[in-house]
Amino acid sequence: MPDNLPNLENLTNSIRSGATTARAAVEYSVNAADRLNQTLNAFLEVDRTGALRRADEIDKNRHQAGTEKASSVLIGIPIALKDNICVRGLQTSCGSKILGDYHPPYNATVTERLLQAGAVIVGKTNCDEFAMGSSNENSAFGVVRNPWDLTRVPGGSSGGSAAAVAAGIVPAALGSDTGGSVRQPASLCGVVGLKPTYGRNSRYGLVAFASSLDQIGIFARRVRDVAQVLGVIAGRDVQDATTANVPVPDYAALLDGDSSDEFAGKLKGARIGFPPALFGAGLDEEVASAVKAVVEVYRSLGAEVVEVELPHASYAIATYYIIATAEASSNLARFDGVRYGFRAEEAPELRQMYRRTREEGFGAEVKRRIMLGTYVLSAGYYDAYYRKAQQVRTLIKEDFRKAFESCDAIITPTAPTAAFAIGEKVDDPLAMYLNDIYTVTANLAGVPGISVPCGLTSTRLPIGFQLLGPYWSEPTLFKLSYAYEQAHPFTERPPVSA
Repeated sequence: MPDNLPNLENLTNSIRSGATTARAAVEYSVNAADRLNQTLNAFLEVDRTGALRRADEIDKNRHQAGTEKASSVLIGIPIALKDNICVRGLQTSCGSKILGDYHPPYNATVTERLLQAGAVIVGKTNCDEFAMGSSNENSAFGVVRNPWDLTRVPGGSSGGSAAAVAAGIVPAALGSDTGGSVRQPASLCGVVGLKPTYGRNSRYGLVAFASSLDQIGIFARRVRDVAQVLGVIAGRDVQDATTANVPVPDYAALLDGDSSDEFAGKLKGARIGFPPALFGAGLDEEVASAVKAVVEVYRSLGAEVVEVELPHASYAIATYYIIATAEASSNLARFDGVRYGFRAEEAPELRQMYRRTREEGFGAEVKRRIMLGTYVLSAGYYDAYYRKAQQVRTLIKEDFRKAFESCDAIITPTAPTAAFAIGEKVDDPLAMYLNDIYTVTANLAGVPGISVPCGLTSTRLPIGFQLLGPYWSEPTLFKLSYAYEQAHPFTERPPVSA
């Protein structure tokens, strides 16, 4: 957004007061999306007409909204949604040919809550097909490019949302995080990305990849902006039985009045867990150095840093890719060419139509995961793979429970490297999967995690660190992240920017 509107609160206050208009904010975003999309390919659909119409309605009723601040906390804010989150009338392709031009007749719960808070949905962002990927190279509609270096990936699977926020097209965006698909692209694009506790946000209207792992997350440039959006979309939903009936605090208000000086005192009682085993082989030296520097910042702010162990973390990638592919195999069985979406033509009989539809409609990575998932669930292999993976998942949860007895949050890198080159790992699935090594544990355990930018490499690519906390500890994660952000604000902007 423009420099004179640096955060969500300032922008909403300006719209309420009449200093600016919702139309001006939305027009800025849709113009930026149109101008930069040929370069970044971050958007699959920009709803210029619908977004501007809604902005005009907000401006028309501004005097009424101004008297109801709680119900218009995001008034006039342009927001983008990943293309696996339903918005009535806009495409929801999940980056896949098999869904293609599907336009849902309903809103996801998070969409509805954003609209009720006054937000304006400006478009749907590109993503790895059915959220399966770590680089955004698996979309049927082309790769998303990182605004810091157009030859590099933005991370995935929510790379379009991350790139849109990093480039300043929108001040906030939603993605989905199944194994790190919000936090990893946030790190690679130099923005803040949150995966909440499993059950904090409704998954109603999120097209399922792996139902026990999926969670809708948030991108923004600042911690407080992420907190503000979470306060809007979080909470129990009768349409999603996995949402928890846990009170939703005013996350942003918890940060009001805080400064780096005040935080020095507040962090004196805080304990940051440091797992030495996760800072070994496979971690890029510049990333390791940057994250260790963050640890020293926390010490300087008064926090105590304690060593913790996550003894089963080394099994997390294998465990995740067994469970995730098994659930994907089940969830994606519905895409058969019969009920909606793409259907292969000229199939002489039903089974051939099924086979051709799935052969032509799904991309290579989705087919790979469906086959892996079907295999680990098959007779004779279920006990050896799927059941064993679920047992290890329980051990990983127990590791976190024990670790959080001695600390408030655990710090790790978000990704083992900065953004890698487009095409560098596309032919090596195992190397690609290892990009999620620091993030999948949070999804397996269901705990919240946040990625915060903490510097640039020597080639000016962003680096992020991750904080993981116990269930429902988002307020703690926000306070710790905000403390670092206030002490060391990340003010750099990518070369490709609105």
